[in-house]
Amino acid sequence: MRTAEPRSTARQLAPPSPTAGVDAVRWPDVAAPAKASAVTTAVTAAVLRRTFERLPLRVRFPDGTTAGLGGPVLDIHDSKAFHRRIGAQGLIGFGESYMAGEWDAPDLVAVLTVLAANAAELIPAPLQRLRALWALRRPRTQRNTPAGARANISRHYDLSNDLFALFLDDTLTYSAALFRALPADRSLLVAAQHRKIDRLLDLADVGEGTRLLEIGTGWGELALRAAARGAHVTSLTLSHEQRDLALRRVAEAGLADRVRIDLCDYREAGGTYDAVVSVEMIEAVGAEYWPEYFRTLEARLAPGGRAVLQAITMPHERMLASRNTFTWIQKYIFPGGLLPSVEAVAETVRDHTDLRIARRDGYGAHYAETLRLWRERFTERADEVAALGFDDVFRRMWTLYLAYSEAGFRAGYLDVQQYLLTKENPAR
Repeated sequence: MRTAEPRSTARQLAPPSPTAGVDAVRWPDVAAPAKASAVTTAVTAAVLRRTFERLPLRVRFPDGTTAGLGGPVLDIHDSKAFHRRIGAQGLIGFGESYMAGEWDAPDLVAVLTVLAANAAELIPAPLQRLRALWALRRPRTQRNTPAGARANISRHYDLSNDLFALFLDDTLTYSAALFRALPADRSLLVAAQHRKIDRLLDLADVGEGTRLLEIGTGWGELALRAAARGAHVTSLTLSHEQRDLALRRVAEAGLADRVRIDLCDYREAGGTYDAVVSVEMIEAVGAEYWPEYFRTLEARLAPGGRAVLQAITMPHERMLASRNTFTWIQKYIFPGGLLPSVEAVAETVRDHTDLRIARRDGYGAHYAETLRLWRERFTERADEVAALGFDDVFRRMWTLYLAYSEAGFRAGYLDVQQYLLTKENPAR
């Protein structure tokens, strides 16, 4: 089985008494978490209880006491371990505590939605001001240099094509769908993914003879639909697994003469294109490389060309506060990842290119619904996930990831944008 096996980032490991049932080799920081002193653990418990008392939650502790204003239930099964982990590593500890089974929730999304909606107030203001002192710093090994980006992408997208196929729809599209109405039935997901892709291609004015560059192939559905319109597509990916399957799908569709898929970093791309499309790939670029990413879009576009992006965004002030810290998502799900803000995209485009943002549309509620459908399917097919060799900790990790993401969109903390960027034609 190919699964994420993050190196231990704990400042100090507890004695080797792994949590029952946790593979200490595969999950070192779940089995033997970072130690926090008795004082830190006690302070963490007191701070969290005061925080819970202000939230519309019902937090149940193993001693029978409760906290909160009432609402979705959060069950803490091991208070000492829960507080020790969070005291030592903050939100990374919160996620690892769930992976270890130390807390749970009958409605996980509802609990996480409350937390996401109150994200800016979860940590007391004095501690927020001292964030640089206590927050873990992002490892330099996760920088998205050309070599680092390949390693980061492989950690997620090369897990297993079969795993992704278990919870995605038949298009194998791993980005927000666009529904006609919400809530949506699972049977409508394929049509909603095609609606999203077609809208992106329409924005990019892709048609017969269009020279299209796609940055981030996924499993090839956008390239297939563009080629079916008569476009000539060059698609770039860093995932061996995705490229292999996408090439098979292109061949089976009889479109190999119109689609080329290269194992190539966006910075290494050449050529000139009428249009560039990049769907939820900027999240893997990293803030220090955003200028280079947008300069690449500009360089690859012919005069008069169009670049279309789909991007997940977060509030600007939260992005600034967390851009240099190490998060649970970065450690276990998307190493090197960082969500931009709408303001950061606008500033980068303005300050580093001559591109113009001609249009921006947000539809975060549709991503929440997409994630719900993926999460429910992932849960229903847990036995098949296990049959692929992914253990209980992995399945809890991915359940938390999907629920955490859905909650972010339901709370409005996260959004997803479709951008149209244009390159003026100097000849006009």
